[in-house]
Amino acid sequence: MQIKIDIDCTPEEARSFLGLPDVAPMQAVLMKEIERSMTSSLHAMEPEQLFKTWLPAGLQGLESIQQAFWKQMAGATGTPADKKKDK
Repeated sequence: MQIKIDIDCTPEEARSFLGLPDVAPMQAVLMKEIERSMTSSLHAMEPEQLFKTWLPAGLQGLESIQQAFWKQMAGATGTPADKKKDK
């Protein structure tokens, strides 16, 4: 035997029926604080500094991958990369 109950209510109604607190005001205050903090941090930094902060690890990783790739390609031709430079 199966019993199916379909309740049509809004999330706010369900929250109050179950006795859960309404966190919307707290969430709004926290989001405004986060937005204010991020905005002040962004205004304090220059675009060049932002890129240096956000991208150095990614760019260094990309350079390492490129170097390894070219080293492998030089090795795949049968001539070591060091001997190619000497010629």
